[in-house]
Amino acid sequence: MRKNSKPAEGPEGLVYRCRLSLSSATVNMVADLIRGHLKKIGSRWRKLAPGRIAVIVLAVLRHDQRLCDMAGGNDVSASTVRRWLLEVTGLLAARAPRLDRALKRITRKGGVVVLLDGTLVRTRRRTGDENRPNYSGKHKVHGLLFLALTDEKGNLVWISAAKPGRSSEITAARHNKICAKLREAGLGALADLGFVGLDDDPADPVIVTGRRATRGHPLTKAQKEANRLVSRERAANEHGFADLKNWRILTKVRMNAQHATTLLRALLVLTNAQVSR
Repeated sequence: MRKNSKPAEGPEGLVYRCRLSLSSATVNMVADLIRGHLKKIGSRWRKLAPGRIAVIVLAVLRHDQRLCDMAGGNDVSASTVRRWLLEVTGLLAARAPRLDRALKRITRKGGVVVLLDGTLVRTRRRTGDENRPNYSGKHKVHGLLFLALTDEKGNLVWISAAKPGRSSEITAARHNKICAKLREAGLGALADLGFVGLDDDPADPVIVTGRRATRGHPLTKAQKEANRLVSRERAANEHGFADLKNWRILTKVRMNAQHATTLLRALLVLTNAQVSR
């Protein structure tokens, strides 16, 4: 601001800066996707350059900035920012790997095991009948259930489609035919107690879980130690979920299951571009 200039009057004239904690390689990747898409559809003009659009969309995803705030700071409408957001998340989600391809990639790299777990992404509470399926009795909140696979270092390799919050992890795993896909790829998986009973072939298991105690059959010392070993090896899985939830737009998702799936898969691509162990 010049020394003699006066600040703009009114709240609509105030603009502040915010640091976007992402690498330039991630921003350039998104900008290149936008440029390629514009060339493909023959669009000759946009209100802002692809690089600026990439920064705006990434700011919304990373910091959960309100669309109207980003619009006001860049002299565009909120509907335009929303359109850019949906466009970019769709382009990114298309780059997310399918389950079979993700497992084959692990095999080609010499991996022998993946880590399987589920997480609940909280959603805005809906009214009426649409509200009930998303309520999770386990977590006592409304949300959508996602399954994820990571490698042994905790890098995310695959994310499932969204399921209502009342769904169980083992049901979602069966729906995605995870056991069959693991056998095709020649891999095994470590999972928590929520996946006990998932493997349909106990004689040749591909899912390794801990042991669950019952009222009449407490765990032995050896079984407790085995549970600790499985938990220790699974710890890297939590790093993958932590990287994913650094995108603050997941604080409370405002979209339906279909759009939430697109959003999560887009964030998977961005997370892998940003974090590599």
